[in-house]
Amino acid sequence: MEAFKRINVEQAKQLCDEGAVMVDIRDPESFAIAHPTGAIHLDNHSLAQFIAQADLDAPTIVICYHGHSSQSAAAYLHSQDFTKLYSMDGGFEAWQQVFPQLTQRS
Repeated sequence: MEAFKRINVEQAKQLCDEGAVMVDIRDPESFAIAHPTGAIHLDNHSLAQFIAQADLDAPTIVICYHGHSSQSAAAYLHSQDFTKLYSMDGGFEAWQQVFPQLTQRS
């Protein structure tokens, strides 16, 4: 597999329904306000622990605000031996528009 695949929101939801892990790399304040239900917040402080505890072969979806930064983060996770990586196009903005019922808000 290439470093990661770019997927749309509907594909991300399907992968989540099948057990994929979703990591949200937006800033902590934005994540605290709203995030996809079940998403894990990932930042520089939690990255090492996440990598140490992760199943490197589990499908992992990376999201950000609009789908740009997630591509760099997915490439980095690939360099850390993750094998099934996805970057979600449209990011959280697209997720909350398509799946408002699957968006957890504080």
